[in-house]
Amino acid sequence: MILQILVSGSMMGLIYALVAVGLTLIWGVMDIINFAHGDLMMLGMFVSYWAFVFFGIDPLASIPLSAIGLFLLGMLLYKLIIKRIIDAPLITALLATYGISLVLKNLALLFFGPDYRTIKNPLLEGSWRLGGLYVSVPKAIGAIISVLVIVLIYFFIKKSQTGRAIQAISMDRQAALLVGVDVGRLYTITFGIGAACTGVAGAILSNFFTISPESGSTYVLLSFVIVALGGFGSITGALSAGVLIGIAATLGGFYISPAFKFAIIFAAYLVVVMIRPEKGLFGW
Repeated sequence: MILQILVSGSMMGLIYALVAVGLTLIWGVMDIINFAHGDLMMLGMFVSYWAFVFFGIDPLASIPLSAIGLFLLGMLLYKLIIKRIIDAPLITALLATYGISLVLKNLALLFFGPDYRTIKNPLLEGSWRLGGLYVSVPKAIGAIISVLVIVLIYFFIKKSQTGRAIQAISMDRQAALLVGVDVGRLYTITFGIGAACTGVAGAILSNFFTISPESGSTYVLLSFVIVALGGFGSITGALSAGVLIGIAATLGGFYISPAFKFAIIFAAYLVVVMIRPEKGLFGW
């Protein structure tokens, strides 16, 4: 049973990590607390849902559509709003992204209604039996896709010229400006990549979770916890912390109560920030 919990928790943790990677990029590079991150993921879920309803496209097959759509929306939000508050006090950025969250959520309520929706009969459903373990097919495929996307982003940031420029900005923006780095363009790309991560995660989660305008609320809180535990701006830290959070949530839901599984996570987070308030578990 413990092994079953570890496997199930790790699969969900990898999907949580994908959402958190987008947030940690924005937070680490731009020093912006994006409260709209979960609502962007909610829009990614709706993109996959309507693609399935109107065109019969399976949620996993709609991942490129959702990722591209959210990437473009992320760049648009940066150009229209985030660009204007990038040098503002922290509270201004916080309130601005919270305002974006409210707008996105209420637009979803206006156009889609408050109803909970599910995608019936997706291409991948059911479970694989591996020895004594039961592995959910959509969650397993979603976890694999999440890891691939995280690895792709990691190598893009570490190895590409654009990625190195993004790292330079996160270390010292003024020095990057002095050597000719186009900070505005790279901020736009960074915010777009962060939003695209939510698009991929939303398409994955729409395969086996309910979809509504409130779907992103829990995930944005989980993302903040994962980023704080993993270290701000750390992709590998977000991946490790995401797996830990997934396992902790599954263990708590099984041994205590499903109603308390997220409360356990937030309690553990409070302990960590009291012990390591500046660096989390894995450092900056």
